[in-house]
Amino acid sequence: MIEIREEKEADHEAISEVLREAFNSEDEVQLVNAIRESQGFISELSLVALHNRSEPVGYILFSEIELHTEKGSVPSLALAPVAVVPKLQNEGIGSMLIKDGMMRATSLGYRHVVVLGHKEYYPKFGFVPASEKNITGPFQAGDSFMVRELKKDALSEVSGEVVYPKAFGV
Repeated sequence: MIEIREEKEADHEAISEVLREAFNSEDEVQLVNAIRESQGFISELSLVALHNRSEPVGYILFSEIELHTEKGSVPSLALAPVAVVPKLQNEGIGSMLIKDGMMRATSLGYRHVVVLGHKEYYPKFGFVPASEKNITGPFQAGDSFMVRELKKDALSEVSGEVVYPKAFGV
């Protein structure tokens, strides 16, 4: 059984281990730690997946970013990272984390979320290339830079550039 809940401080080392196992790197551990220390951190959107109520086996983080438009700055979210320990990948845990996180983000009043990720994976959650919504980012990622409206037509009259906080190192 998988349970999803907000992270607790006591989970931090286990989350770091999930990230190390999933990405075989320290980069995402450093990213998460930097985001936790930033103004963009939203504790309600830092979620762990527990397997049989024990240690975390999955993790997702949505943090606040800005969309700079001609009319000013609009708050948005970045989905980064999402991770599941390798032995439990392809079991639906990542999907559960993404869906649960987007529901929580919607209930908090957020209207859209961006992700830089696999262009074959994220469309099943409603993500489309950001360029289709007149949204640009700080990198040349093509269709791998995607956006999802959490509220219908939330981007219909908005266009601009996503600006990540310093924690992202962009």
